[in-house]
Amino acid sequence: MNLPIPTNSAGGLLIAAILGLIFGILLNKGRVTDYNAIVNLFRLKDFTVVKIMMTAIFVGGIGVFAMMGMGLLEGYHIKDANLLGVVLGSAIFGVGMALYGYCPGTAVGAIATGRLHALIGFFGMIAGGMAYALSFSWVKANILGIWSYGKIRLPELTGIPAIAWWILIAAGTGALFYVVERAARSHRTRLQ
Repeated sequence: MNLPIPTNSAGGLLIAAILGLIFGILLNKGRVTDYNAIVNLFRLKDFTVVKIMMTAIFVGGIGVFAMMGMGLLEGYHIKDANLLGVVLGSAIFGVGMALYGYCPGTAVGAIATGRLHALIGFFGMIAGGMAYALSFSWVKANILGIWSYGKIRLPELTGIPAIAWWILIAAGTGALFYVVERAARSHRTRLQ
């Protein structure tokens, strides 16, 4: 079943803008555009961000499977598994997020709600993106080839079927929610 969804056109851009607006509203309603929610995650006091991220990953994965089943997607567009690049990039991202108090998506949402401190940090993200673009040839030559496994997914790497991975992710998400909620209840009880 191929649905007529506009791509590479003004209609596609309009759909992307509408979905982006909805995404931003949901980020704000979920409190992840609040600096304190993100900083308190790193202080292990507020796990709202983790719950929203895990929900987004799980729902997004189901959405991808559904769209592939309906013929809306041709297949996975897998990026190379360059593990050293992922480790270094994750470390830089984590430090930046802890210092800035936002990730790129939540920063744009915070800017849209009028938080000026988020706007100032946004210029740092732009500068970092430009620095990465200018140094990409060096990064590609010296970092991306180390611990590089090419285009591979967990099912191919482990021999465990994709559906089993989704069941494991669902169970892990449920267990994480349970542990987080239990810790939050315990923390609230201690405060009373």
